[in-house]
Amino acid sequence: MPGNPSAAAAARQFVRASLADWISRGLPGAESLDDRLADEAVLLVSELVTNAVVHAGTAVELMARLEADGPRAALVFEVSDHHPARAVRGHHETAPTESSGHGLQLVGALAESWGVTYRRDMKSVWLRLIADEADRPDTWNLPSSYDEQALQRGLRAAELLAPSPQRAALRRADADWINHGALSFLAEASDLLAGQLDVDQAASVTAQLLVPRLADWCAVWLYDGGAPGGGPGEGGQPRLARVWHSNEARIEALRMVLEKDPPVPDRAGRGGQPAGPAGPAVPWPWPQEPCGYGPGGAALACPLVAGGRRHGTLLLGRAGLMRFPDEVRGLIEDLARRAAQAIATARAYARQERISQVLQRRLLPAGRVTVPGIESSVVYEPREGAWAGGDFWDLFEAGGGRWCFALGDVCGSGPEAAAVTGLARPVLRLLARDGFGVAEVLDRLNKTMAREAADSVAAVAAAVVAAGSVLEPAVEFRDEGEQARFLSLLYGEIVPYPGPGGGARCTLASAGHPLPLVLGADGKVRVVAAPQVLLGVMENAAYESESFDLLPGESLLCVTDGVTERRSGRRLFDDEDGLAATLAACTGLNASGIAAYLRRAVHDFDSAPPDDDLAMLVLQAAWPQ
Repeated sequence: MPGNPSAAAAARQFVRASLADWISRGLPGAESLDDRLADEAVLLVSELVTNAVVHAGTAVELMARLEADGPRAALVFEVSDHHPARAVRGHHETAPTESSGHGLQLVGALAESWGVTYRRDMKSVWLRLIADEADRPDTWNLPSSYDEQALQRGLRAAELLAPSPQRAALRRADADWINHGALSFLAEASDLLAGQLDVDQAASVTAQLLVPRLADWCAVWLYDGGAPGGGPGEGGQPRLARVWHSNEARIEALRMVLEKDPPVPDRAGRGGQPAGPAGPAVPWPWPQEPCGYGPGGAALACPLVAGGRRHGTLLLGRAGLMRFPDEVRGLIEDLARRAAQAIATARAYARQERISQVLQRRLLPAGRVTVPGIESSVVYEPREGAWAGGDFWDLFEAGGGRWCFALGDVCGSGPEAAAVTGLARPVLRLLARDGFGVAEVLDRLNKTMAREAADSVAAVAAAVVAAGSVLEPAVEFRDEGEQARFLSLLYGEIVPYPGPGGGARCTLASAGHPLPLVLGADGKVRVVAAPQVLLGVMENAAYESESFDLLPGESLLCVTDGVTERRSGRRLFDDEDGLAATLAACTGLNASGIAAYLRRAVHDFDSAPPDDDLAMLVLQAAWPQ
């Protein structure tokens, strides 16, 4: 496993998968493995892997082995890192520290034996856990009233976490073990919920975490408005987002029953306790048939509150209980807090996505115009998770038989970049339609950006902050003097030749932008512009344009640095003229074919998704009819 924070979660998943595989295959000794031993193994391995990642900082290797020793079985785990010179943290510690957690204290308390092995190129910590069946009752022939009897004795969280046939085997669990089982459960829940960026998916994961480990059925209501103070949001009534039942055939029947009586925040005192926005889980009336278990059972309603807002209500029930034990209620409340935070995060992400989409629609042209005798194609892909893309393109009619095109890349991201884009595009169109040439347009846009961009950025940033909620933005707003206000731009105009010969006259200039390429009909590629300074850097910079003929069958390619600087290890896509070589391979394709081929080549350059915006514009002079 890589030496990063995800290693512990991967280790826990590996341990549980290995134990399940051994049991399903009926290996010798696997029949004595129970949930208590599994949770102890998950907890200890998680501690050791975390210790290795934090203190060694190298890749981690995990080995799991099942040993059959007569009537007993043993689990052996070995966690190795590649920093043999560094001592194991916790080996000589007497108490856990903030940085080391519990170190090896848990290992020493729970393992039958353990040790540290130093090799030439790695260091390993191993432990051995014993499954002892001698004093355990027969868990497969328990009376049906066992659940009620266990509750009268004070059923513990660890017992309820185990599958029903095995609960008796856990009656002798002590307080330390109970805490360990709950800790392992909550750690896995946090891992699963942390990756959910969809509200309904977060609700679904929450329900499936609870059923069947803590409940027989579960339902999640969401207030889509998420109003402050705990009340319903804009939608008014709660929405039943997810229903889950241990018997999937009963899910729809349970949904019909629950939809008739949704939880309302101001309906307090249903269990003698307030049901306020930050209140605890409270008893709830047991749903009537056809919920699937008849009239007997315990149900709890738990508010989902995060950031001072009530996002919904969690309702769950278990048959055969008069009430949920206090420790189980505490565990449910802990899970509800994690679920509420996941739902709040998913909502903030969705809100940010909506803002980004609105900005993209306003900052980009509504569509491509048709240029006589010219086929055009555009690829525009903001990087994944971007607040708003820093790249932009434009293609518009300027009058007088001229069509203008632009491909730009703002230095920066988020609302600052959006502000610069919102300034550049309208100015470009205004100057072009007023008859200014390519070089004059860049001169005037450069002066405008140098004088006005900072004020525009500050205004947009202030407006976004004022409109956003406390859960937004993941965007960093800096002082005005630090705002990114530079722009790389490739701008040009194209004038199709009249008559049947086809082709066009093209004039363009590159201001700090990747240089444009022309693919000839014979497959040769040439550069058609000279590099010049970024816009907004020097107020008095003077720009020059270059003109050339775009002959029938020739294609003009304009890209942003998201294409040329696409990375794979230490290599860039444009190293050794990689972009020109890829373009040459497109000989014979039309504009759309060239754009699609280049896009695929950029994506295939590395297995990881692009970490920058991708934008490219292809203009191809059509062959005469």
